[in-house]
Amino acid sequence: MAGIVLTVDVREKTGTGGARATRRLEQVPGILYGGERGPIPIEVSKKELVKAVRSGKFISHMITLDHKGEKQPVIPRAIQFHPVTDEPLHVDLYRVEENSVIDVNVPVHFKNHADSPGLKRGGVLNVVEHTIRLKVKAVAIPEEVVIDLTGLDVGAVIHLSALTLPAGATPVVKDRDLTIASIGGRMAEAAEPAAEAAPAAAAPAADAKGGKKD
Repeated sequence: MAGIVLTVDVREKTGTGGARATRRLEQVPGILYGGERGPIPIEVSKKELVKAVRSGKFISHMITLDHKGEKQPVIPRAIQFHPVTDEPLHVDLYRVEENSVIDVNVPVHFKNHADSPGLKRGGVLNVVEHTIRLKVKAVAIPEEVVIDLTGLDVGAVIHLSALTLPAGATPVVKDRDLTIASIGGRMAEAAEPAAEAAPAAAAPAADAKGGKKD
């Protein structure tokens, strides 16, 4: 668990007008989904929510909601931000039980860039999937999936099946082997053969125009 606790209240006013009224009070409107109670409109302190988001352990991490002393573990699944101010506008939360198995997006990070021959020679790391959707226990959500680039040369392709996933985690996608990243060559290297071929291709045209010299 991320150790984040958010104090929430039930929203009395819903709809667009109700959401605006909530924001004027420095609260962020949201919806709590899941469980037998069904969807419940809630509001949370904007200050608390911003602090939680900035911790880096909010989305897809289990946190605790506190409603008048009643605590409930939840998973934040989506948060909407203002396009200009970046202030949170709305948040979606899902009830979970601590021992339940859930699907979460876990970020992918790479290490040992300096130990990759391909990157040393000017290759480029092309990241296809920045997150991997994994099935894990709610109490054991991994912070990241780390991929070691040691020994990888230009042309190397990293597939999901080659990764060492965190203990107890399994990929949600099982019907295909996702490409996570690859190491491509420098654009300059690809351009050089084309540049060399250009004069050769132009030579016959010059001969046809001016005639072939002995």
